[in-house]
Amino acid sequence: MRVLFSGYAHVHFVCFRPLYERLVALPDVELFVSGGLREKAPDGYAYDVQAMYAPFGIPQSRMLTVEELANEDFDVLFAANSKLILPRRVDTRIQIFHGISFRNRAVRPANMACDHYFMAGPYMHRRFVEAGLFQENDARALPIGFMKTDRLVNGDLDRQAVLDRYGLDRTRPIILYAPTGQKHNSLERTGEQVIRELKSTGLYNLLIKLHDHPRNRQIDWRDRLRKFEDDQCKVVQELDVVPLLFSADLLMSDASSVTNEFALLDRPMIYLDVPELMERARAVKDSMLDLERWGRRGGIVARDGDDIVALVESSLCNPMAHSDERRAMVRDLFYNPGEATSAAMTWLGRQIGVGAERLLGAAR
Repeated sequence: MRVLFSGYAHVHFVCFRPLYERLVALPDVELFVSGGLREKAPDGYAYDVQAMYAPFGIPQSRMLTVEELANEDFDVLFAANSKLILPRRVDTRIQIFHGISFRNRAVRPANMACDHYFMAGPYMHRRFVEAGLFQENDARALPIGFMKTDRLVNGDLDRQAVLDRYGLDRTRPIILYAPTGQKHNSLERTGEQVIRELKSTGLYNLLIKLHDHPRNRQIDWRDRLRKFEDDQCKVVQELDVVPLLFSADLLMSDASSVTNEFALLDRPMIYLDVPELMERARAVKDSMLDLERWGRRGGIVARDGDDIVALVESSLCNPMAHSDERRAMVRDLFYNPGEATSAAMTWLGRQIGVGAERLLGAAR
């Protein structure tokens, strides 16, 4: 069985990596990756496959350039992005998604080029039905879950390892700030003020995880935020946010899907308000923006940066303040928490004939 994953951002592969690690161990599966970090070019996009996959330790022998894909055929393609990067021929296309936020940008007609969809949870499934993209019992919609988040709840992660990696004082609470990459995000709006005010207290470890493919390239935020770095504040280089989420006592974000992922841990969240981003999301074609169902109910909304210190303090002093909402969110947002990768392997073993016995064994 020849299997391909393609994407154009590190987060795309992060969402596939749990399944990659299972499949790559099977002797009758030939597994390849393609696409690459992309940059605009005169005739479309240029893709750097090395920059995309080398940081994850993927061997060169498994990488195919986009140009090489034109001469390759596969049995299965996995993708986490809606505009697929395709080989010459592929029999089965599977969408695994790269997150679920209240903007619901995955729920749109442009994402309907696949044969199967690994639904993150009941909520995502309902939104596809409400948009008229699936019928109620559409066989393409599979109750798999979100494989990226398995490690948040399955016991594989070590919080102390993150503390040691960044040299953080274990007596201080860890605040993770992870803004979305859309224009008019919280970093562009109030982020520097928020960072400055939290640092001024001297009470917290602050980890800043920048988005890996921001839409606004006019500002080099990694360089701009360097002025804040010291032994209590780090602009982190990690490509996978999951270990950082696991280590955080509190998450600050805005409209990023990481807020839904963090809900699995049932810890405090602060949503930095981004009104311009919301208006743009509401205005796009086929918008599925949803602030009514779950939206920002998992924590507190900070309308500006002036009261951030008080909000962080109150959130950490009352960590269960929005626990009921977060637990309800998790039940609706995620199938198979902690076991989505095993659910995917089980489905593959049953549905794809080649290597079925070994696939089912690996799922167990």
